[in-house]
Amino acid sequence: MLFEDLSLSKSIQRAVFEEGYTEATPIQEQSIPIVLAGKDLIGCAQTGTGKTAAFAIPIIHQLHRIVGSTKKAKVIRALVVTPTRELAVQIGQSFDTYGKYTNLTQLTLFGGVSQNPQVDALKNGVDIVIATPGRLLDLHKQGFLDLNHLHTLVLDEADQMLDMGFVNDVKKIVKLTPKNRQTLFFSATMPIAIRELAEMFLTDPETVTVSPVSSTAENVEQRVYFVEKTEKRNLLYHLIKNENLSNVLVFSRTKHGADNVVKALRKKDIPAEAIHGDKSQNARQRVLDAFKNKEVGVLVATDIAARGIDIDQLPFVINFDLPNIPETYVHRIGRTGRAGNGGIAISFCSKDEKDYWKDIQKLIKVDVATVDNHPYPWHSGNPAAESSPPKNSNRSGGAHKSRKSNASKQNKKRWY
Repeated sequence: MLFEDLSLSKSIQRAVFEEGYTEATPIQEQSIPIVLAGKDLIGCAQTGTGKTAAFAIPIIHQLHRIVGSTKKAKVIRALVVTPTRELAVQIGQSFDTYGKYTNLTQLTLFGGVSQNPQVDALKNGVDIVIATPGRLLDLHKQGFLDLNHLHTLVLDEADQMLDMGFVNDVKKIVKLTPKNRQTLFFSATMPIAIRELAEMFLTDPETVTVSPVSSTAENVEQRVYFVEKTEKRNLLYHLIKNENLSNVLVFSRTKHGADNVVKALRKKDIPAEAIHGDKSQNARQRVLDAFKNKEVGVLVATDIAARGIDIDQLPFVINFDLPNIPETYVHRIGRTGRAGNGGIAISFCSKDEKDYWKDIQKLIKVDVATVDNHPYPWHSGNPAAESSPPKNSNRSGGAHKSRKSNASKQNKKRWY
């Protein structure tokens, strides 16, 4: 469906056209009419499907009609709650882009920076607020935030808000909003806990599911290395050097683990940076900018921080630690192979993670290529047999063999 067929205002169509948008993505095509009709919505869509535009564009259309050219003081009519600062910034930029030919104003609220400029903006009045839960509740408690006039509430990346422990904050936020609001609920995964949460907040919602969470992109080549846990950093360095990898996004399960991987890589003169919740907003943005500008070849991130990374041409994703939630694997490797580009997703599986890998394979039903020609394999057992992929898999990860290492197993040294 073309954007010009979606009954959007001319000002929005002009902004969208200037961004090069002509045809709506599946999530946009299905969601925009539902939002324009004023209905509640549950949307399940992975990163890179155009989800932000699916709710931002119809919200701008609605508010532009409501607010018009009024000279009255601005009040908050739309609120988007999202788990991370990076996501909040990206969503705010999208609202600015799509609404640049309207008189609507948006404000992005997040912690880690002074609240004074945010408070000043709230006092002047804004139409749309994009916020992380903590800063939003803090400013409301101080009396700087009024949600009594809210028309639309968006809960974005709901699964990550649940994982981060924001569920009670989200419940508090919902209670601060009018009962007759429109509620839009978006999540990359839809486990039972998320569906139960949606049932609490939404009224007779429509459901849109795009790119089922069990599916992985056809143009992403997947590989798995069965490796001793203590040798993962050695294997990471081995691949980066011997395979000449650059622009690599590495996933670590913990913030401490991410920092340790970065330290180990730097000792081997590999430019690397970490991004996670303990870093300030300015530091995280500097790291992201350096990675996007290819000043840093390796970015090590936790799942939560990675939700704010939006790079079309990202060739490599490495699961240094396997996720314990299979759907997270799909979300991780979806960071590569975007916008029509190819990509390679590499996973390290240690013995204590073999059950995680089995669960991942059950979900994705893909014959992932096992790379056993590397210097740091499991010392005993047959990992390929123990973690064999399901039969009749519908796609192939593509065969690949790493180059042999000259290092002797007896003489290799750990470098961490």
